[in-house]
Parts: sequence; C-alpha cells; structure tokens
Amino acid sequence: MLELVHLSRRFGDTLAVADANLRIETGEMTGIIGRSGAGKSTLLRLINRLIDPSEGAILAEGIDVADLRGRSLRQWRARTAMIFQQFNLVNRLDVLTNVLIGGLIRVPTPRMLLRLFTESERAEAVALLDRLGLFDVAMNRADELSGGQQQRVAIARALMQRPRILLADEPIASLDPLNAKLVMDALAELNQRDGITVVCNLHTLDTARAYCRRIIGMAAGRIVFDGPPDALDETVLLDIYGEAEGGVDERMTSVSLPSSSRPVLA
Repeated sequence: MLELVHLSRRFGDTLAVADANLRIETGEMTGIIGRSGAGKSTLLRLINRLIDPSEGAILAEGIDVADLRGRSLRQWRARTAMIFQQFNLVNRLDVLTNVLIGGLIRVPTPRMLLRLFTESERAEAVALLDRLGLFDVAMNRADELSGGQQQRVAIARALMQRPRILLADEPIASLDPLNAKLVMDALAELNQRDGITVVCNLHTLDTARAYCRRIIGMAAGRIVFDGPPDALDETVLLDIYGEAEGGVDERMTSVSLPSSSRPVLA
C-alpha cells in the first residue's frame, strides 16, 4: 500500500502538485487523467523520488519515502519502476542489452559498464522479451524498432528491476492505436497476472475507462476526482478538463482505442 499525505511540490511560484492525499492499494491499476500541466507527471516523479516534495509525506510499509537517501533511495526507485513517453532507450545498443540495464540495482557498476552479464541475467531478460512479444528483435538495435516495440522494450527493462509498483508517464501518447493497445494490454496483463500495482498517466479518456478500475482526475495540481470510471459524468469531466478551447475538447484529441479492441478485465 502506498499513501500520499498532504503532498505538494512547488517550482518557484508555481504549485505543480497541491496538497495531494491519496491511498493506492497493492495490485490496483489506476489511471490519472487531466489536461497538460495538471500535475500528473510531477505526481509520478514525486512517488518515484525523481524529484523531492516541498511538503508532505510518501508512506510505504510505514516508511516515509521522502526521507530515503543513498542505497535505500536507489532500492525504492527500483521497486517503483518508471516508464516514460520518450522510451529512454540507448539507441545504439541492442534490445537485449537495453533490458539488461534495468537490473542495474543488482549488478555491480564495473560489470554493468563492461556488459558482463551472467547467464541467469540474460535468461531473465530474454524471458521478459519473449513475454512481451519481442524475442525475435532481441539483437536488433533499439532505434530499428517501431515506437510501440520500443515502449514494450522499456516495459521489459523496468521489469528487470523486479518492481512492486509500475509508474507509466503517458506511455501511449506518441503511439498509433494498434501499438497503444499492445502497450496497454501489456500493462494490464502485468497487473492481473503478476499483481504489480500500475499507476498510469493517460491523456486518452477512453483508454483510462477501458483499462483502469480507478481513475484519479487532476486539475491545476489538485486531485479533483477519485473514483470508478462510471462516475465520470459531464460535471466531473468539466472539473477535470474545464471548458473546451478552440472548439476542441482536449480529452478527445488523443488516440482512442476502438471499443472492439478494449480488453475484458476480470
């Protein structure tokens, strides 16, 4: 269980996250929605401690994550793996090596720099690639892959950390509908089969409704909604997204998954 208590983050005069109070149970798949600049990415980076909070606490198993330093902080970041919109792969390296890099927390730095991986480490990485439908491209350079394939490589790399929580920051924002579905299906399968807690920032309202049993809505740094998808009525959506600008509703401008392609979650 993860709990945010009066969590805030300021950048100068800007309050990017304001007094966030949130409890995320183990094994949940939660979507965070809101306009650009609503504070979604900042919230995930606070949880992972890529940035420090200005006020408040991040509690996990009775420990305030905001107080962690050194190796304890590195271990927390391994437990709360991050997936980014930009993939963040090393393009000149092959796919398998990119995945193996995810095990950095367990591999001594000299061995990592020399790429001296054990057979068991390589077998683990290959098994993850196979699970994500990428076995055939294991030896390809990362920049030879499609965007959807690269994002699935990024998921495999994150899984090499053996995380308990997977934080996905706009993982399908730059993908076409088919690849978006493959990535979201992979996250849903990891959540259902492995019990990994998934917290996913999403621009696409339809995707959040299809994949997440719980949705958090943010506006101007504040949590303005926390509930199931069927509670997202027009009044709530107005609180989250505000009035449409230029005749285009931002919640509908991102990639939508065809209804026939949505998964049936048990």
